[in-house]
Order: sequence, then structure tokens, then C-alpha cells
Amino acid sequence: MTVEAAPAWAALPVLAALLALASAAAVLDAASPGGTAGAAPRGPARAARPLAETARLLRQRRHTTAVRDGLLWQVGVAGPVVIAALMVAVVPFGGQVVADVPVGVVWFNAMDVCLWAVVWLAGWSPDSPYPLVGGYRYLAQALGYELPLMFALTAPAVAAGSLDVGTVVEAQDGLWFVVWMPVAFLVLLVGVAGFSLWGPLGAPGGGDVAGGVFAEASGVDRLLLLAGRYALLTAGAAMAVALFLGGGAGPWLPGWLWSLLKTLAVLGCLVVLRGRLPGVRPQTVVRLGWVVALPVVLLQVLAVSIVVVVEG
Repeated sequence: MTVEAAPAWAALPVLAALLALASAAAVLDAASPGGTAGAAPRGPARAARPLAETARLLRQRRHTTAVRDGLLWQVGVAGPVVIAALMVAVVPFGGQVVADVPVGVVWFNAMDVCLWAVVWLAGWSPDSPYPLVGGYRYLAQALGYELPLMFALTAPAVAAGSLDVGTVVEAQDGLWFVVWMPVAFLVLLVGVAGFSLWGPLGAPGGGDVAGGVFAEASGVDRLLLLAGRYALLTAGAAMAVALFLGGGAGPWLPGWLWSLLKTLAVLGCLVVLRGRLPGVRPQTVVRLGWVVALPVVLLQVLAVSIVVVVEG
């Protein structure tokens, strides 16, 4: 499959797809056991919980702390959605990509690192203890998964001989990278859960600190933070599809539809696993990341490099 730059107007349908998939993830999360609907009875009402919560937050009046830094708070609140949109800009859908950046893999990783500042600002700017603890938890947790995530992104780039995401997709013609890079694929998914504050890596927004970075968010601000979390999860799933699952490669259907279906499948797995895995504290994430994940993913990169050299 050949990937080329899309016209500028293609940014609108890509953004719409991001929001649609994020909304689907929210509905699936509410319908899943252990999801956001909690102990609500199963059925259509449970799946419609995100719509009801959206309506409630749009009507809710914003509550603010006494000496909140307004400008930094707005950056922290809107930042996750903006960063998710910038992430998917370099992800090919079918044979086209909105931003054909030669270093798209690096761009995705750079946007992930920008989240460190954005989430910390969401925790620091309210001048309240619980969000601040959540913000520092996020930084501590990121120290554990970020370096393994970086090398997980490196593995398919080494195999393709390029940092261009489109070139990585083209290099999977005939054999998807997930077949011979399963470790890097799994580490990438763990990293996606980490920067999305998701599932076992959701301690920065945990209930043991009154909601952490979400503690002082209300009304539209809380809606944006929650939407940003689902959008980041969607962006990470889309990148996993491009780097390891062949992007839009597939029979019969158009390439862009294959990209959406694969992204939805990866997203569904991440959402369903949320309520089935125990939470992990940030210090444990750091220990597992540096002692287990980093050596294993480095071995994966070494194996990929050897294969590339041998095959010439």
C-alpha cells in the first residue's frame, strides 16, 4: 500500500473519526463490567450513560478554587484533546495521511512527552492538594513507561528503515510487524494506557486521591478532560495499527475503512481490559518499566536490527 499526503480538507474527516471513535470507546467503557457506569443495571440505559453524563456536565456550573491559575488551567484542560489530534495527524488512514512528516514516529513520541507538562499543569494550576498529587503521580509513572515506549516505537522504524509512519505501513506489505515484534506491540499498548491514564495505569486520576487530576474539574472542564483521555486512547490505538497491524491493508474493503476497523478493534481491547486488570501504583510501574519492560524491548529492537542486517 502506498501512502501519500492528503489534501488539507482531509483534516476535518480525520478529526471527526477521532471524535467518533473516542465516543464509541466511551460507550463501550460504560457498557463493560467495571466501566464508568459502575453498578448500573445492564441494558441500553447503561450504554447511554456517556450521553447523559455529557448533558449533565454541559449544564453544570464550573466550580473553581480560590487562587487557581486560570490560563494554565485552560492549557491543562484543553491540552489532551489537542495533543490527541496532533498525534493522529501523522497516522495514515488507508493510503493518505494529513501530515506527511518524514519523522512522524518522532512526532508522535514528542506529543506524548508534551502530555507530561499538560497533565501536570492540570494538577498544579487549581492550587489544590489532590490534583497536585495526581499530577506528580503522572510524572512519576511516565518515568517508568516512557523509555520502553520510545524503543517500542523504534522497532518498526528500524525494520522499515524510516521514521516516516507511511513508509512503515508500506514496509508491512505481506507480513505485519506484530507477527515478529509482539513485545514491542504490547509495550506500545502499555505506554498508550499510561499516557491516557487508563486502566491499571490510571493512578494519577485514582479514587484514593479523590480523583487526582480530575478532582477539581467540573462542568465543561471535566468533560474536556474525560474526552481527552478517550481521544488519547484512540490516537494511541491508531498509531499501533499503523506501526504493527499493516495500517489500511486488507482485502475487499477500502483502506481507510480497514484502518478504522482495526483501530476500533485495538481500542475495544484496551477498553474491555480496563475493568479486568488490577491497578498498579506509580512506583511499581517505574520498577517494572526499568527492570522488565526496558530490557525486553531492547532485546526486541536488537533482534529486529539483526534481521534487517542479515536480509540486507
